[in-house]
Amino acid sequence: MLLAAGLGTRLRPLTEQRAKALVPVGDRPVLAHILDRVREAGVDRIVVNAHHRAEDVHDFVRREGKGVSVSEERDLLGTAGGVARARDLLGAGDVVVWNADILASVDVRSLVRAHARAHAEATLAIKPLARGEGNVGVDRDGRIVRLRSDRVAAEVRGGEFVPVHVLGAALRQGLPERGCLVGDVYIPALRRGAILFAFAYEAPWHDVGSLESYLAANLAWLDARRLESWIGEDAQVAGSVAIDRALVGATASVVGTGSLTRCVLWPGSVATAPLSDAVVAGGRVVKVAG
Repeated sequence: MLLAAGLGTRLRPLTEQRAKALVPVGDRPVLAHILDRVREAGVDRIVVNAHHRAEDVHDFVRREGKGVSVSEERDLLGTAGGVARARDLLGAGDVVVWNADILASVDVRSLVRAHARAHAEATLAIKPLARGEGNVGVDRDGRIVRLRSDRVAAEVRGGEFVPVHVLGAALRQGLPERGCLVGDVYIPALRRGAILFAFAYEAPWHDVGSLESYLAANLAWLDARRLESWIGEDAQVAGSVAIDRALVGATASVVGTGSLTRCVLWPGSVATAPLSDAVVAGGRVVKVAG
């Protein structure tokens, strides 16, 4: 289940033009990157929920989402409600849940295996931190003993929840029609003694939910490929412009004189150099705080 129904408030004005899950990072939308990762694990039943600019998600799935179903929400239901509403599309059993604004290299097969070995009701990918740090606490056996400020036992290390997790079949049975998986499902389960397991995830990850993190995710995409810049198919860059740690989408163009630095140009956009620390989407230039 890929959760893509958010309003994208922190990413405005970009999300006035595209659903948040479909903003481009590197050569593809965020949702395409996540689908690649999930499909590598052999998952053959995938559901994406949609609300804000839902037709964007429907269009993407029609073009590129073979084997993917869309669960459209007329009203926002929250993460728990979204999974509950999609129960028939998902079928029975455990469900891998992935927030569709999260770029991470989580090994889904290993996550699912760890969940099965732990006999857990849910297994959460956790970036390990020092004891007391982050929004998760873990004991010496890998069990989660703290979520947010709710603690049920002593922790030996802290962590940050990477919103990729396995929701067990038993917890699915009691999902609310509206609500949050962490606040309304996992924390109450923790209080009653349920086994919630931590799957250690050490690699970098990016939440593209804000303008600053969105630009950072694109620059990280370059770094991961050891690229100084990237220019998409049929893009045009004037000879008087230097591209410096920037991404120029397909059919976009750069005019003017000077440098284009730490910028992301969406496909078909036009940017005028000099320009730095900005996202150019359609006819709009959105500056990003450094």
